[in-house]
Amino acid sequence: MFVFTYNRDKYKENGIDKRELETLITKHRTEAFPKLQRCMDYYEGHHSIESKRRESGAPNAKPICNHAKDISDTASGYFMGSPITYDHDSKDIEKLLEQFTVAEVDDTDQDNALMQSICGLAYDYAYIKEGVPELRTKNLDSRHTFMVYDDTIEKTELFAVYYDVVRDDINNKERYEALVCDDTNLTKFVLYASDNTEGLDAARSFEGDKQPHNLGYIPVTEYRNNKLGIGDFESQIGLIDAYNTLMADRINDKEQFIDSILVLYGAVMGDDDDETDKALKALKKKKLLEMPIDAKAEYLARTLDEVGVETLRKALKEDIYTLSHVPNLTDEHFAGNSSGVAMEYKLLGLEMLTKVKERYYRKGLKKRIKIFCHFLNLKAIELDAGAIVPNFSRSLPRNVMEIAQIIGILNGQVSQKTLIKQLPFVEDPDAEVEAVREESKEKLQIQQEIFGQTMEMGSENTPPEDENEPQKGEKAKDDGIDE
Repeated sequence: MFVFTYNRDKYKENGIDKRELETLITKHRTEAFPKLQRCMDYYEGHHSIESKRRESGAPNAKPICNHAKDISDTASGYFMGSPITYDHDSKDIEKLLEQFTVAEVDDTDQDNALMQSICGLAYDYAYIKEGVPELRTKNLDSRHTFMVYDDTIEKTELFAVYYDVVRDDINNKERYEALVCDDTNLTKFVLYASDNTEGLDAARSFEGDKQPHNLGYIPVTEYRNNKLGIGDFESQIGLIDAYNTLMADRINDKEQFIDSILVLYGAVMGDDDDETDKALKALKKKKLLEMPIDAKAEYLARTLDEVGVETLRKALKEDIYTLSHVPNLTDEHFAGNSSGVAMEYKLLGLEMLTKVKERYYRKGLKKRIKIFCHFLNLKAIELDAGAIVPNFSRSLPRNVMEIAQIIGILNGQVSQKTLIKQLPFVEDPDAEVEAVREESKEKLQIQQEIFGQTMEMGSENTPPEDENEPQKGEKAKDDGIDE
């Protein structure tokens, strides 16, 4: 992973000019872009076997078994298949969550996770939508984005650069633009334009085109896949190439076996080329070959060691998934009625890989939360960004019966919120706890109403006392008996 640095004092005093920016972009295109582009090519199915050449007329199959895409899709889906949830004691977090929904952060997070897995780096951009006072987020292409740090030991973020080609297909024009983002301003540069009236000299007028973004932080956030910024399948590209080559040779051998050479012993097809050609045509048409008694014919073909080839194929495939720490979900040994502990053991390597992803992604989320809290503060909504805790959940089939049993055992020993968090089908534990309380209140109220009606009905069914009937004491006196 190549790290770009720049002097902080110099940048704070003078900013960055067009020529310095061109130097940084040139270094990125030379040293970082080829690696990023290679990873993206392999994910999209453009492997090195496409350039394989063989002699003229020989079979040249080029099958592409895209294990790279399978690894990245599985790893990113396991990591970010379920949306991130957030905890905070303040009720104002609802405002933040509403802003996250408007900004479509869930979609951005999934795009980031995929780019993180492919290229080893992911970037997103927070911006205020034009004409609407709302924050939005968008994933940026990792091949055209990089972060520049200061030259201190802390390597603090100084500014971010995003460059790309802006096309006008109607007028058949394009221009090469770059956007520099620091903690206060957005500066746009036009580095090259295909229009004859614009060029590098005309582009200098954009150097002073600064616009404040009022977000308090650099609006571009970097998410590393790991410390070195290595993609999930990047280290296995050699094994993927070997697998593709093996499958190509296997197909080519089959085609060459079909086009085998016919060998005749003690006979000839014809005395000259014309007779030979006629005999070959008759052989293909009638499928019949007449030969002398002592002659024989057979096809000359190479013996195919299918057992050895299949063993090698399985070994390569196993190494690809084993060394990438991503399981092959189609493997017959992986599926089955496994307990939760057995499934976690099978996914131990992927879980360790995901823990590293989570640790670096959490750093980026802290910055994003600060940006959104600063934006809400402009609307007089105060939130403590440091007290907001993001929670990640794995996209994995869960044994709900086993979880329910655990919850039943721990009931009364652990808070209801913690227990409800374990349920995979509950997205908002706080709302679920509140819903359970409301249901309990409603049930209690219904029971009280029913009990009250029962008491009233019981009092109505009691026979009234006869006014003419003497009371107990009076009756006793009338009978001449002291009570």
